[in-house]
Amino acid sequence: MSLLHINYFSTALQKQSAMYVLLPEAEPPYRVVYQLHGLSDDYTIWLRRTNIERHAESAQLMVVLLDGARSFYCDMQREMGNYEQHILEAVSFVDRTFHTDARADARGIGGLSMGGYGAMKLGLKYPQIFGSVASHSGALDMATLYRERFWPELAGIFGENINPADDCFQLAAREGDKPAIYFDCGTDDTLISHNRDFHQHLADLQIRHCYREFPGNHNWDYWEKHIHAALLFHRKQFRL
Repeated sequence: MSLLHINYFSTALQKQSAMYVLLPEAEPPYRVVYQLHGLSDDYTIWLRRTNIERHAESAQLMVVLLDGARSFYCDMQREMGNYEQHILEAVSFVDRTFHTDARADARGIGGLSMGGYGAMKLGLKYPQIFGSVASHSGALDMATLYRERFWPELAGIFGENINPADDCFQLAAREGDKPAIYFDCGTDDTLISHNRDFHQHLADLQIRHCYREFPGNHNWDYWEKHIHAALLFHRKQFRL
């Protein structure tokens, strides 16, 4: 694997931004997974707290680590930062810069916690861009989180209410294509109800998906154990 640290100007954010790119020793075009971080972290955290480089090499995938600040990967209502557009812009930048396979069937998105929500939201919202989505310990029920654990920061992101375009439950219920969906959660995780409820919601809608529960909590021990399986899930979905 090659590790590239790229600084570039984000038009969506109107500021300099950065990403890490893990590039496999494989013949291009590269199949790409975009990996999102959680609320208290940044784009460097996957490299610092997991063996994602080794797992990406095993799966022979290009992995791009992006930064979402504390935005929940949304175009924020009252704060500065169009982070949903920032992620989509990064996809275009990567496709222009590297010899990637630019089909949705060769592109996935994943993340943990806030990033698990972001990955699920963006995957469901843009199936023409992301052919697969994987979430670990995702904050998937933002409407409930907003109502039960409201803090002022969320109002700056979402406004007075969660927009249907930012609600994974409502996005899943929309007609149209869906990405391949995988998500997991630890049985001792405070977000387990989000994941169980979303699993039931998808089952009620008869949307094919893979949901798993494992022993564990909302921490890096859990995420390190399960990131490899998520990358292999993406790899399995990609049309070669």
